[in-house]
Amino acid sequence: MVNKTCQVFFKLLLWVTAVTACQTPPTPTPTIATSTGAAISQAIETPLPPPTGYPPAASQPAASAVPNSYPVGSPTATAERIFTPMPLAPAGSSELFLPFVQGPAAPTATLVPPTATPSPTPIPTVDFTAVRNELAAQGLALAPVKIGFHTGIGGNSAGLEEWMRALDAAGIPFFLKSVDNAQPLFFAQELMKQSGVPHVLVYRKAAGGNENYDWDVPNYALPAEQAAEIHWQKHRDAFPPELDPSLVWLETVNEIDKNVAEWLGQFALKTAELAMNDGFRWAAFGWASGEPEPEHWQTPSMLAFLRLAGDNPDKLAIALHEYSYVLDNIGDQYPYKIGRFQRLFQIADEYGIPRPTVLITEWGWVYQEVPSPAQAIQDIAWASRLYAPYPQVKGAAIWFLGGGFGEIANLAQQLIEPVTDYSLQNYFTAPLLPAQAPIQPETTQP
Repeated sequence: MVNKTCQVFFKLLLWVTAVTACQTPPTPTPTIATSTGAAISQAIETPLPPPTGYPPAASQPAASAVPNSYPVGSPTATAERIFTPMPLAPAGSSELFLPFVQGPAAPTATLVPPTATPSPTPIPTVDFTAVRNELAAQGLALAPVKIGFHTGIGGNSAGLEEWMRALDAAGIPFFLKSVDNAQPLFFAQELMKQSGVPHVLVYRKAAGGNENYDWDVPNYALPAEQAAEIHWQKHRDAFPPELDPSLVWLETVNEIDKNVAEWLGQFALKTAELAMNDGFRWAAFGWASGEPEPEHWQTPSMLAFLRLAGDNPDKLAIALHEYSYVLDNIGDQYPYKIGRFQRLFQIADEYGIPRPTVLITEWGWVYQEVPSPAQAIQDIAWASRLYAPYPQVKGAAIWFLGGGFGEIANLAQQLIEPVTDYSLQNYFTAPLLPAQAPIQPETTQP
């Protein structure tokens, strides 16, 4: 009897326990965290904004006559997703809580990975071959945009190779100078070998390890010919072996003393002889902006060198620097700073000397800044029109993508893309050789 009673009691106890186990307290309603600590537990995923292209700010004035730059892709519409943290189940509960993802009823747009960037719309490019042929039938020559870049070691040259590739593919000769860094010139040289486009490349050495030697100027205390031999040998021996001296111009002096013009003429004559004998293309002088004075071109030795250069336009050149020295006025004192090359051509014409090849190996505004891209392109458009009628002016290199000189490398780098765009969409005309454009500075006022 006791055993039967115990068995009944035990079964009754099991039944009650099982019923109790199947019941659970009401599920607590999740609440949105309001404190800072709780808010951290909520992950809010929003897409990154797309990168901004040129121009960097809408407030910058746009040049009405300048083509638009690469368009920026429109942001992709995305839905905000809120992840609600999982509530904790009461102790002893057998229920399992899963995370709940709350989204809009409408279809959710596909999220774009943060690393994806919109592909630029291809730039409409002038068919330069067709235009060149059309102009030739009219007795005119096509003159492309001649503004290029000056680079060196360090700095910021991002996009420079893309600029080279784009112009090379369009058949446009570009102008590039590099100091102490052969890599960009080697890249350009190999492009030129493959395409046959006659790019204009200039190398200059400015520093030489532990050597205590002034690479910029010769030793004025020596006789001119002796100084030329020493200075040429130094630069020739330091010329990067990967560069082809028959394709890359070598510039060996920089912003020299105009007050010793006759000595410099003798120095240039001897250096020219040595350079041509060694199979180099040599660019002489590297005059500072606003120099030299007209009388400095007219000493006996200087006139003799100008005649030699005029007779050898593919082997000898005059290197000039043209700066405005004013950030917001590219035409300041025109044509005495930018545009000064015209005085050289006037003197050559007066003496019956063929106009020599001119390489403007430094060009720009001031040594630590360039204007905003919008303003810079307006200035570049004017300078392009100025240089276009003169085929002897092979190009001008915007200062400066290399290291040092404040933040100019980062500022000048912002010009690579708009200069590419402008160069692919614009051209000018020039007289078909042997005809020559007259020297009329007043017709190209900025």
